[in-house]
Amino acid sequence: MDTQYYTLIEKQDFYEIIENKYGELAIFIDAREGAPVNPVLQFDGKKTALLKRDEHLAVKLDDIDEETKGPLAEAEFLLIVELQGKMVERTYAVPVENVEEIVLEGKQTRADEYVKAKTKEEVLAKFGAIKCWTNGPKK
Repeated sequence: MDTQYYTLIEKQDFYEIIENKYGELAIFIDAREGAPVNPVLQFDGKKTALLKRDEHLAVKLDDIDEETKGPLAEAEFLLIVELQGKMVERTYAVPVENVEEIVLEGKQTRADEYVKAKTKEEVLAKFGAIKCWTNGPKK
């Protein structure tokens, strides 16, 4: 049973975006726990990208270099390389979605982290509720 009732957005301070001779892009970031599930990278065409790693964790990439904007906006897919120190923890391909604006929902808990609580309906669905009783004084 899934008991994580919030979404976490972590800011990746240092990362590298590289391009190979075929015009393919790869982004090197710090490794996170667990394997990604249906990851996607959203890019606003300006200075920010958001790697939605799974339904609980997203990684925010700020201050994207000016020269990188064009190739990133044109990419359909790119490679994510997660590093543990200098060692590769995992690699995976993600589709790139160009969006008007990166919307960060939730409460900023630290300079590098946002937390978004799930709605009551989302928690009930994840919990697998089959019955719900309202208690307390009757109105």
